[in-house]
Amino acid sequence: MSTLTANKSERERERNLTSLSFSPLFNFSFFSTPDLFEQWPRSLHPLAGPSRKKVAEPQNGQSTDKAVSNGSSSGVTANGNGHVKNTADLAIYEQFQNQDRSSAPHSNGVLSDRHDQTPQKSLLPAFESAEMRSLAESLARDIVRGNPDVKWESIKGLENAKRLLKEAVVMPIKYPKYFTGLLSPWKGILLFGPPGTGKTMLAKAVATECKTTFFNISASSVVSKWRGDSEKLVKVLFELARHHAPSTIFIDEIDAIISQRGEGRSEHEASRRLKTELLIQMDGLTRTSELVFVLAATNLPWELDAAMLRRLEKRILVPLPEPEARRSMFEELLPLEPDEEKLPYDLLVERTEGYSGSDIRLVCKEAAMQPLRRLMSFLEDKEERVPEDELPKVGPIKHEDIEAALKNTRPSAHLQAHRYEKFNADYGSQILQ
Repeated sequence: MSTLTANKSERERERNLTSLSFSPLFNFSFFSTPDLFEQWPRSLHPLAGPSRKKVAEPQNGQSTDKAVSNGSSSGVTANGNGHVKNTADLAIYEQFQNQDRSSAPHSNGVLSDRHDQTPQKSLLPAFESAEMRSLAESLARDIVRGNPDVKWESIKGLENAKRLLKEAVVMPIKYPKYFTGLLSPWKGILLFGPPGTGKTMLAKAVATECKTTFFNISASSVVSKWRGDSEKLVKVLFELARHHAPSTIFIDEIDAIISQRGEGRSEHEASRRLKTELLIQMDGLTRTSELVFVLAATNLPWELDAAMLRRLEKRILVPLPEPEARRSMFEELLPLEPDEEKLPYDLLVERTEGYSGSDIRLVCKEAAMQPLRRLMSFLEDKEERVPEDELPKVGPIKHEDIEAALKNTRPSAHLQAHRYEKFNADYGSQILQ
């Protein structure tokens, strides 16, 4: 009798544990972070048991939105309180489950591997809600992976702009000891100038030199059709940048996001909320010691809101290339080959006054196309097709090819050069000797 009673008590205890673990009243959203899952007893684990199905890793670009442990076919799981968890949340949980158990968590969220002892931050910080975490996942796609591999030496000219950028961004990261107190680094930098002058190349050079986490942001990254999501995206962006500090937020064409506000301008209130949140977040950067920089670029600096100009403390003109820079570009793009006719570099420099770097590249491309056109005409006149291994080489670029390229390629950014010079005189940062 005592044995039967003991077995019955054991079965009742197991039944109670099971009902508690899988009760429809069990609040699945209680676990806000994967760490809390680990602290819960294994016997009462909400994802433990035979009904749990592993979320498959995506293969060949396929989606992982499949049914999970509750048998739902919509790619979500729901608890008794109406809280919904999608498969992306479960995938994050699986990621933490698969991490090396010997990795010891530190107070700053860094995981230390026992083999190489190299600190490695988690991709996302801890957010209070799944909604904010979902927004962070979308913004994480704008983190530039790998090294852009753009060196300062590969950018011809722009010596003043490069020097100012080094003072504002590179040096504070390399020598943080000296940039404290009054000398704390500038947190907002604006690159302005005609289109095609190398603003994006300068931003890539900063990312290469500093080896910081680089966020490449455009208007589509932070603008959403859902009410209130644009402000949340901006807030999450800066939280991500602080989590991955030192980091650089590069906002290309910033005038599309925060143009001037005023009574005479027709502006949707959602756009005003987005601008206000961006201004608030940039103000917060100046009150912290974290190395988070906002590097913005625009072709229309006079369209920017005055409040944004104040927060972009360094305003650097990226002008049209000088004669020395133009010559360096031509010599690099049209190098002299042995036993070829010398190219008229002096003529090219003289005839391309007012051309941007992008325009100069088009001139070189057009000149290089002339001998290829002659070769294509020769090959098309042949009745039989020439095998690929017997194709002749493209001939050299001649003087008349240069003349034709200059005639067919016109400058695209010289008409408003005086406006950039005036804006630079009024608001720009100058080199102090």
